[in-house]
Amino acid sequence: MTGLPPLPAPASLGDSVLAALAGLPDPTGTDVTERFEDALGRAFGRRYAVAVSSGTTALHAALSAVGVGPGDEVLLPALTVIMSAQPVVQLGAIPVFVDSDPETLDLDYADAAAKVTFRTRAIVPVHLWGRMGDPARLRAFAAEHGLLVVEDAAQAAGTTRAGIPAGAVGAAGCFSTKDGKILWSGEGGFVLCDDPDVAAHLRAVRGHWLTPPPGGRPQERLGLAGRMPVLSAALAHANLARLPALLERRRAQTARLLDALAPARGLVPLRPGPEESWNHYAPLLRIDLPHPRAFAEHLAATGVPSSTGSFRLVPCDTRPMFTTGRAPCPGTARILDRTLAIVLTERDDEHVLERYAATITREAAAWRP
Repeated sequence: MTGLPPLPAPASLGDSVLAALAGLPDPTGTDVTERFEDALGRAFGRRYAVAVSSGTTALHAALSAVGVGPGDEVLLPALTVIMSAQPVVQLGAIPVFVDSDPETLDLDYADAAAKVTFRTRAIVPVHLWGRMGDPARLRAFAAEHGLLVVEDAAQAAGTTRAGIPAGAVGAAGCFSTKDGKILWSGEGGFVLCDDPDVAAHLRAVRGHWLTPPPGGRPQERLGLAGRMPVLSAALAHANLARLPALLERRRAQTARLLDALAPARGLVPLRPGPEESWNHYAPLLRIDLPHPRAFAEHLAATGVPSSTGSFRLVPCDTRPMFTTGRAPCPGTARILDRTLAIVLTERDDEHVLERYAATITREAAAWRP
């Protein structure tokens, strides 16, 4: 297992941060952030990009900007982390969890349709592990039911399907740049959109409504302490220039690990969907072994990190704060119980991948729970 694309040179990261540091203290930090936002818009092909403090803040600001508020219902997959649902609750709205198809990982649209009510205002598809559902089907469903689409594309920078990039399907696309993402800055996030009114609302809400949308008054409503710090913006901007190389490396890492695991007992790689160009955020395998979740947890104890083994990811509708008596999401439980989603970083070289492959293969062969 050799020949990974080289790790992109990190020298520019320090140079960018030092250049930003030289301009501090700067209470507004607008120059550095605006340059990053301009570059984001060009890179992702949307008219506006608004940098914020986290992916959670991105979702909160975007849902607010499209008008989600108290009493509204928002559809989102149970196949997600708690941070996808938190902004819905903070806005006074109600998260309504939808099941996913175990074969495709896409939303179960029959379940979604059954859960639409007169209060349903928006749908938040979550591109977990960088995987993207069918954008045409999502748009058709949203149009049929009069719903706004706000994407949680936190892990999906660089993924496209049918030529449509993650984050470009609906009214707003929300991303995280927390460490661990392919495009990272320590902490942070951003929202992409094409509507100037949405962009103005995003900028207002991220900064305590100090700079209101046109026609508004400063601090006429509450906002967030949601600006991206200057140094994070500088780091994210430098990493944006490295993004094509970082995507190439992640795809190569995933391909090589999955190839090395081809002989492993009871493990079947999950492949991209039709017309999906996946960023390969996490190598994904279906575990066809007894007690598959226990196997993932066992691997984590041996040093192979994964979503279920290390972070104990469960269907979001089963979290104590969200158990409302609605119909459960068994497809999601099946996906999570049987999926090994291996956590990678750009620094994982051939030796790390060889160790992961050897450990997984050995433990799968010996697995007798």
